[in-house]
Amino acid sequence: MRIDVITLFPALFPGPLAESIPGRALGRGIAELHSHDLRRWGLGRHRSVDDYTYGGGAGMVLRPEPVAAALDAVRGDDGFVILMDPGGERFTQARAQDLAGRPHLVLVCPRYEGVDDRIRGMVDLELSIGDYVLSGGELPALVVIDAVLRLLPGAIDAASTGEESFVEGLLEYPQYTRPPVFRGQAVPEVLVSGDHAAVARWRREQALERTRRRRPDLLDLPAGTSGVGPTPGGRVPGAMPASTEPVRRAGRRGRGRRVDDAERWDAGNGPPDRSAG
Repeated sequence: MRIDVITLFPALFPGPLAESIPGRALGRGIAELHSHDLRRWGLGRHRSVDDYTYGGGAGMVLRPEPVAAALDAVRGDDGFVILMDPGGERFTQARAQDLAGRPHLVLVCPRYEGVDDRIRGMVDLELSIGDYVLSGGELPALVVIDAVLRLLPGAIDAASTGEESFVEGLLEYPQYTRPPVFRGQAVPEVLVSGDHAAVARWRREQALERTRRRRPDLLDLPAGTSGVGPTPGGRVPGAMPASTEPVRRAGRRGRGRRVDDAERWDAGNGPPDRSAG
């Protein structure tokens, strides 16, 4: 996989992606990451990329010309272009899995007050990572890239990603390690029983209970279905139906080891501010 990032701050990349799981994926050649300074395609002697908004108002807006020129230079024939934007689709594990199956991603990171709306017609997808305000789209882009890299074949043990939160529309079950008793709290007896079927049942029950308690919205099902798991149409609660994938331009569809909990992150959802995405 190739990932290109268009940004005003290319030095932010790879940043934390150089460490741990994403760093190993990049180091092994499973994926390659390239950041591009948008000012390279800026206008005039000062390489301007923004201007005042028509109609008045605070803040500066990214102009369409530099972004269009940057995309012309880096998108190629198979680039799937993503704009980090608060009005975009909420980033989910299902979307991360979709992006992990594409050969070439191009992420556009806005700054300032946002982007000229004509830029939206140049991209395939708009993504948002949460209901909070950031200074730009670079941190959201890092989140998306990390979530995608760890799903690529060879990045980590496939079993590590198969039982994580959101994979089956549920949060992950509780996990324990040594010591067997810590400050009066013991590891649940079923986990040391050696009964694999009982362990599987306990994990399923705990995942359901944790999801009901913390994220009941993940248990919402389409009308006419019940329970948790794939629906008659094949949909898993919390997953994005493939038929509703919001690709904007027709014809541009793309084609270890056990990991410590400290290296595993379950990302949140929701749209941030106009510049952060």
